[in-house]
Amino acid sequence: MWWLIVGAVLGVPLVVTAMPEFGMFAIGAGAAALTAAVGGGTVAQFVVFLVVSVALVVFVRPLAMRHLRRGPEVRTGIDALTGATALVLEQVDEHGGRIKLQGEIWSARTLEPGQVFAAGQQVNVAQIDGATALVL
Repeated sequence: MWWLIVGAVLGVPLVVTAMPEFGMFAIGAGAAALTAAVGGGTVAQFVVFLVVSVALVVFVRPLAMRHLRRGPEVRTGIDALTGATALVLEQVDEHGGRIKLQGEIWSARTLEPGQVFAAGQQVNVAQIDGATALVL
C-alpha cells in the first residue's frame, strides 16, 4: 500500500513540472508494489524499486529527451515551398517570369541558364531566393 502512495506522490510532480523522471520513479514504485503484492520482502521491494527506476532513467530517458528535442517535422515558411509544384503564368527564363505557387503569384526564374518554361507548364521549385522562386 505504501508503494502505491509513493507512486501517486511521485506522479504529482510529473504532472506539475512535466519532468519524465518523476514518472519513471512512479513506475518503479508500482513495480515495488507488485513485488509486495506477490509476497516479496522489504529488501526485495527496495531492490525492485531501485532497479526499475534506474533502468528507466538510464535507458528510456535518453530516448524521451531525443524525441522532445527533435521538434516538429512540419516544414514551414520558405522551407515548405521548396519542392512544391507551380504553374507558369508568364514565360519563365533565366531573367524572370511569373508563377502561381500555392495560390500566390511569385516572380520566378530558371535555376539553370538556357531553360525556358512557357505559360501553362508545371514547374518544380528548387529554392527560394528572396522573393523569387528558382524553378526547374
